[in-house]
Amino acid sequence: MARFEITGGKTLSGKIKVAGNKNSVLPIMAACLLTEETCTLENVPVISDVHVMAKLLEIVGAKTTQNSSRLTITCQKITTEEFPSQLTEKLRAAVLLLAPMLARTGHVKMGYPGGDVIGRRPLETHTQVLESLGAKVEQENDFYIAEAKSLKGADIFLQEASVTATENAILAGVTAEGTTTIKRAASEPHIIDLCHFLIKMGAKISGTGSNYLKIEGVKHLSGTSHNIRTDHIEVGTFAILAGVTGSKLEINPIIKEDLDMILLTLEKFGVNVKVEGETLIVNAGKLKAVEKVVTDVWPGFPTDLMAPTIVLATQAEGMTLLHDWMYESRMFFVDKLLSMGAKVEIADPHRVLVYGPTKLHGQRLDTPDIRAGIALVIAALAAKGASQIERAELIERGYENIVERLSQLGAKIKRSA
Repeated sequence: MARFEITGGKTLSGKIKVAGNKNSVLPIMAACLLTEETCTLENVPVISDVHVMAKLLEIVGAKTTQNSSRLTITCQKITTEEFPSQLTEKLRAAVLLLAPMLARTGHVKMGYPGGDVIGRRPLETHTQVLESLGAKVEQENDFYIAEAKSLKGADIFLQEASVTATENAILAGVTAEGTTTIKRAASEPHIIDLCHFLIKMGAKISGTGSNYLKIEGVKHLSGTSHNIRTDHIEVGTFAILAGVTGSKLEINPIIKEDLDMILLTLEKFGVNVKVEGETLIVNAGKLKAVEKVVTDVWPGFPTDLMAPTIVLATQAEGMTLLHDWMYESRMFFVDKLLSMGAKVEIADPHRVLVYGPTKLHGQRLDTPDIRAGIALVIAALAAKGASQIERAELIERGYENIVERLSQLGAKIKRSA
């Protein structure tokens, strides 16, 4: 297990490069199974989740090569239809392999997808999607088994605006016979990125970026090249880091339209933000509490930024209510902030009240998941004294070379095994 050792209380400065979007690259990697031709992906984050997805693709016959931020994938032939639970339990996004495998071979057996423990994330919506298109899905012990003689277009109304279920519906629909419509589709930037990639491959998708998608199935998809969209969650995370540590940072590259709600929320907290082209300039201001921050489906405030925002609220003057209705365990990391001196009340599994500003002090901490982990890194960098963050490999699942990038800003952080 990895450990981050951090000495906080230091003002940071400089430029930080934003990595490719983790939530974009994983479904796009899954989509590469839909063609026998080579796909080349640029701006791929060098993170462990990408490595795990690559191993899953290789298990079924794909050849993958990653050179820094470039990844090539070729799957001329599917050699097996089973994904072992030892790998799928490491990656929630493994669920995105269901649709491409059904489209390619008509059968798939998969160990239950794992990932972060932030609350129950059942697969009923995925089952609904695949069955609507003609698949039969069964659960056998800890495996999901799906089969379909052929996938046929259908009208789908999602029982929830699930990102990954929307992605599975898109991946299944692009080569299904006939027309597929997806109502109540999620519309996050990473779904837009997936649609753009598939359209380059020859898919016929209309309504990209909306909650209503229409897909005309095609018989053949080609290989293509694609530049992975930059990660708006990283942009928000680094902007919060600047606000909490009283720093000035230049964050680049950004996509302005991906940041509207994030920047609005930061400005309410008193963080000074300015967009200049593809650069976000963040100057820490006098932080003030926000009456309420509530996660929502896109374009609302993203759940993946809730944990860092809780840390931001600990340094803001007044009381802030933070509410994440999506995941019932998202808030449970706050006991670690309490040990650092924060004043936080847990109202229920979905809501916390944060009173600020409070002086944080270094502490020995344990990482519960990716987003809580990076929030603890931010807290440790703002705290007085030394902190040790255990199980830091979980943070590295989603943040590329985070120790090196933060060190370049002047952070006192090092990694040890």
